[in-house]
Amino acid sequence: MLQLIRGFKDILPGEVELWQHIEDRARALFADFGYREIRVPLLEKTELFARGIGEDTDIVEKEMYTFADRKGEMITLRPEATASIVRAYIQHRYHAVDPVQKFFTIGPMFRRERPQKGRYRQFYQINAEALGIAEPLIDVQLIHLLVRLLQRLRVDDATPHINSLGCPVCRPAFREALLSFIAGRREALCSDCQRRSTRNPMRVLDCKVPGCREAMAEAPAIIDHLCPDCAAHFAVVREKLERLGIAYHLDKRLVRGLDYYTRTTFEIHTAALGAQSAVAGGGRYDGLIELLGGPPTPGVGFAVGFDRLAEIVALQQADFSRPAQLFIAALGPTAQASAFDWQIALGEAGFQVEMDYADHSLKAQMKRADRLRARRVLIVGDNELQTGEAMLRDMATREQTPVALDRLVDTLRQSLANS
Repeated sequence: MLQLIRGFKDILPGEVELWQHIEDRARALFADFGYREIRVPLLEKTELFARGIGEDTDIVEKEMYTFADRKGEMITLRPEATASIVRAYIQHRYHAVDPVQKFFTIGPMFRRERPQKGRYRQFYQINAEALGIAEPLIDVQLIHLLVRLLQRLRVDDATPHINSLGCPVCRPAFREALLSFIAGRREALCSDCQRRSTRNPMRVLDCKVPGCREAMAEAPAIIDHLCPDCAAHFAVVREKLERLGIAYHLDKRLVRGLDYYTRTTFEIHTAALGAQSAVAGGGRYDGLIELLGGPPTPGVGFAVGFDRLAEIVALQQADFSRPAQLFIAALGPTAQASAFDWQIALGEAGFQVEMDYADHSLKAQMKRADRLRARRVLIVGDNELQTGEAMLRDMATREQTPVALDRLVDTLRQSLANS
């Protein structure tokens, strides 16, 4: 029996409705704040991610699905969306029309990392990006959007963790302090961190290996080395979050795993999934657009882990699958032919109507109506066709009422619309 590739999953009926519910809430919220949907390809040139994300990151070094096409060009299944959205912003010259653009996208990403609960090799993200705005207010808006999205999904314990990663002005002094600290603990670090420590020491702060985390526990914090401009920027972020009543945690160890982040960085944590508490993250990337060939343009954005968010929402709420509004239990070929016509007419009118397409007994059809959680069942056979009346059964109250077959579709449309 053929089965799924390890690290991939099917999203089955019953779960799909939950995902649609999350998507609907996200789209409505983004539209309210002026974010427009953009859809970017699954495949991009590998160079886009190597340059944008950073060659020393785990994503580029170990986790990307990269291969050569027939012409030998290296291409990659997108591991994240920001670089692709920035590429589209530059390629389609949005910066020349109006540098300020706000986008969102929802879709699959791909990373060849070790599969575990809530982490898949094909995973899904909700991304929002605000380009062309340098002011810290937009950082606050994005954090606010994340908190509100989770609240609308009944996840009420969402807490932003925030930090500032500084800028090219203040990072050199921090880099020297960090290198000095690492030098005294180099032997305690994993081989990857030892290799990266001289080229990109901030990556060491993001390592998940327990020994590295223990060795770096007392490392200097970049927030203590911010230049005046970065300090002022971060102060506004904190003040506006407090003004909005959003409680946050100042996390001096928060770095994030991508090279393009500058200044404000953040994650959203919830206790719903235990140790895997981060459900979303993002930050500012003021140098990324220029790095990828565009004009100097600031940017900030976030990504929500859709798979993990769906797990959390499923814990908070009931089944999202849509029950049938009506099941037609038709007995005999003549009744089945009429039932099919009624089902088509009611379906075109926007009602979810099911029927049995085989000539099963009434008992069997009622069992199927139960499995479909049908609210009502219309029972019709040869006798009902002769008398001109069918029986409409309310599955909750078990009450049955006669319904005239003359103009039945109109009668049912009115009845179902009012239920």
